[in-house]
Amino acid sequence: MATLCRRVPVTSEGQPIPTSAWRHSVVSDRYSRQPVFYRCCFKVLFLLALHSLGCDVLEDIVGPVDDPASGSDVVSNDVTNTSDDEIIRIGTFNIQVFGQSKLAKHDAMDALAEIARRFDVLAIQEIRSKNQDVMPRFLKLINAKGNAHYDFIIGPRLGRTVSKEQYAYVFNTDRVVVDERFVYSVDDPDDLLHRSPLVARFQAVGPANGLAFTFTLINIHTDPDEADLEVNVLDDVVNAVRQDGSGEDDVILLGDLNADSKHLGHLAGLPEIMWVVSGEPTNVALSASYDNILFHRRDTLEFTGVGGVYNFPKEFSLSRSSADEISDHLPVWAEFSIYEGVSPALASGRRQVAR
Repeated sequence: MATLCRRVPVTSEGQPIPTSAWRHSVVSDRYSRQPVFYRCCFKVLFLLALHSLGCDVLEDIVGPVDDPASGSDVVSNDVTNTSDDEIIRIGTFNIQVFGQSKLAKHDAMDALAEIARRFDVLAIQEIRSKNQDVMPRFLKLINAKGNAHYDFIIGPRLGRTVSKEQYAYVFNTDRVVVDERFVYSVDDPDDLLHRSPLVARFQAVGPANGLAFTFTLINIHTDPDEADLEVNVLDDVVNAVRQDGSGEDDVILLGDLNADSKHLGHLAGLPEIMWVVSGEPTNVALSASYDNILFHRRDTLEFTGVGGVYNFPKEFSLSRSSADEISDHLPVWAEFSIYEGVSPALASGRRQVAR
């Protein structure tokens, strides 16, 4: 069964998008859940970067982790050089209560900008502010250094309570471009998720047309009180996005799942699914694993086998209280080849297993 989104999508300038860009819905009656997920059309805000910055090295990554789907190792390493033009780094970061109070903490904001510059694409969760200046101000800070140019995508304010949240993507425009035809929120008419995921499709910069790695990201933050229920419908979300009309096979779910790799429910039952973090803590307290990056291992051959948890308190030599000012979560990351369908060597040259 398939229906079309009834709401007229608009561009960032408020102009209607042609109906050819609308997405079909996907209906599943598995487990009598009957979820319906399809494209929710909303006004997406794009702000161009006005300043430039550099991309520094990513260091002090938390330990090697096992790939539970394949039995092979996902190598977590100390990266000594980010100038590898054939690799892009994708990350996810729950920036705890990212709003006006956080903006006023200058040291924390400087650290957040430094962290963002370590990634070519960074999915952000938990933006909480009625004032829509959070991401523009953050972007200005990110672009205050170096010679790269970052931009962002932000979704609508979401949530069942008065405390609404937004998802965002920050991305280096020198490394990736956005396919604006496929930027949308997943519609959830059955209200199975507190915050409908934000989807965006990207393409690596560099290779000729047809040779560049293209990928779709699904940014998710499950509700901590209903994480077990919400995780159990994310498989339907993934399947819906895979059928959104883009033809994209590299669909990557990332974010704060509020569940570790042993409690992924029906999501773990997707064929050939693999996840980057297994058994490693992803919070500053190093007591729990909430965040992850998941994808189809045979479709996403571009995955280099390198990924992990970025321990920013260790790198920045922060006290626990200073780290908590930044977030209670640690970023999770993975590296991919910029070439479509290319399976790089898992660990060579600059990549070494962390001790």
